[in-house]
Amino acid sequence: MTDTAWTSQEGTDLPDDILEKFQVLHEFATAARENLDKNIFDYVFGGAESETTVKRNRLAIETQALRPRVMRDVSKMDAGQNLFGMRLRLPVCLAPIGSLQQIADGGGATAARAAGRFGCAHMLSSVCEPGMQAVADAAPDACRIFQLYIRGDKDWVDDRVREAIDTGYKAFAITIDLDAYSRRERDIAKRFVTHGRRAAVGEVNQAEFNWDDVDRIKKFCTVPLILKGIATAEDARLAVAHGVEVIYVSNHGGRQLDHGRGGLDMLPEITDAVGDQAKVWVDGGFMRGTDVVKAMCLGAHMVGMGRMQALALAAAGADGLVRMLEILEKEVQIALMLCGVNGYDELGPEFLIKDAPAYPPHQFSAFPLLDEGY
Repeated sequence: MTDTAWTSQEGTDLPDDILEKFQVLHEFATAARENLDKNIFDYVFGGAESETTVKRNRLAIETQALRPRVMRDVSKMDAGQNLFGMRLRLPVCLAPIGSLQQIADGGGATAARAAGRFGCAHMLSSVCEPGMQAVADAAPDACRIFQLYIRGDKDWVDDRVREAIDTGYKAFAITIDLDAYSRRERDIAKRFVTHGRRAAVGEVNQAEFNWDDVDRIKKFCTVPLILKGIATAEDARLAVAHGVEVIYVSNHGGRQLDHGRGGLDMLPEITDAVGDQAKVWVDGGFMRGTDVVKAMCLGAHMVGMGRMQALALAAAGADGLVRMLEILEKEVQIALMLCGVNGYDELGPEFLIKDAPAYPPHQFSAFPLLDEGY
């Protein structure tokens, strides 16, 4: 991956059956439901307790309507974005999923290879198999980011940071919204214990992690540091004050604190607080091209996608994930052009206005045709 624009054409390295089977995004959801064990499907798409935060992620997106401008020359539209010295086809990062190996053969290595083939970023969870080195070996040219759950003491954390840098990861992310492991009632009610829950150890270390640890890491971390799980302007300002390069706005996909705000609703106060002192990323229910454009209107630099990534991998592995990203890219391109802009730098909050949602918000409300049998 170089700093030049991507020139590959849609579907050029995909089998004909993949191109025929997947032509709209909701077809990945249909195939994923057929392929995944129901316990795993519910684990991936469930949330904490009442799942209010999960629904608010979609509600936040669906209550923002676009205000397009017309009669502008958009013939030079570019949906790409620069990140860590690389040129990506979309401002999209495949968000970390710890249970990816239960969704697709190869787990994180499969997702990272697909990200490299298409040209987007990939963030590897520290509890995702086959692990840091194997994923780096599988996708050496991809825009790879490593994400850490704090499962050990200070020396253990510092060793993980140095290992990621030495292995060629472009940035290091720390998840900071896991001080307590939430009650995920879909799983509990079925007495289903996930691999991630069984593997959770050292939670006291996560609960003790604080700004002093950030200062310690910043002294030797030579790649950008990302804090994932910031939800307020107050914490965003603190992160900037401690030298953090990327503020990752997230509510853990609604899987941690119940009755939180939707990801897109948290974004404006944080971008206002940060200004140009750091980059701001966001995730939380993003599944469509228009979702990505809305986030960029509100000042995001990168959009994380977790569940949409899981759907594509469960539907058809690496080829499915590449195909999903191609369709998403087309949606983003169309949305940008019909909004009257050539790139994200021309967007702003004036392109959005609050409006009522067209459908009741839930995990799959981005795909209303699913309910109609298409």
